[in-house]
Amino acid sequence: MSRTLQETVDVVVEEKVPFAVLTAGNPAPYIPLLKKAGIPFFAVVATVKQALKMEEMGACLIVAEGEESGGHIGPMTTMALIPQTASALKSVPVVAAGGIADGRGMAAAFMLGAEGIQMGSAFMVSSECTIHKNVKNAIIEADSGSIVVAKRRIARPVRGLNNALMKSFAELDTCCAPKEDYDKLWAGSCLRASKDGDTENGSIMVGQIVGLIKEERSASAIIQGVLAEYNSLRQTLPEISR
Repeated sequence: MSRTLQETVDVVVEEKVPFAVLTAGNPAPYIPLLKKAGIPFFAVVATVKQALKMEEMGACLIVAEGEESGGHIGPMTTMALIPQTASALKSVPVVAAGGIADGRGMAAAFMLGAEGIQMGSAFMVSSECTIHKNVKNAIIEADSGSIVVAKRRIARPVRGLNNALMKSFAELDTCCAPKEDYDKLWAGSCLRASKDGDTENGSIMVGQIVGLIKEERSASAIIQGVLAEYNSLRQTLPEISR
């Protein structure tokens, strides 16, 4: 959880932003502040239990993210998480995330009960994304075998491209290093990749769907491509009503 979270929430409330997205850590202490200010919030969850809790606390939309996603991951796959979440929630729509990068994934998410999709990894190589060109190239050149999960041992699993940094985490696992060693190795790793372009010692958090990401395009082109493929599938799968 960010060290500046309280300050961030204060700014959100003061500026009366249209909506807030809550993810990672425990958002419960900050929800009353958002509700008092009349700011609707979305919640990103990794389990059905979390989804039910966020619905109870007033979330207007649930993003159910499977462990196929990049970055910090939960315990459930998208295939298992989405239908159970959609069936469990009483009135809040579900957006599917984790392992989606094309129209096939969109169609599958709707078949599982989602009302929308969220994509992250696919947009990392968009023209508008400001991460270093080296990182974009590394993602484009990667395949499904290039991805590993680090830091499971300390219960902070994170998925990303396998590089020197991730191998160092594996070495910490082998020698049962203390949590402080993991934190020291992690510190600054995201900036080393995204800003400095260090693809070996930086953290490149990307999902298992990386093998489908093969070129840099505009965000508009990415979205239009997904929609075109999805709409084509709708012609052969009329049970997809959305």
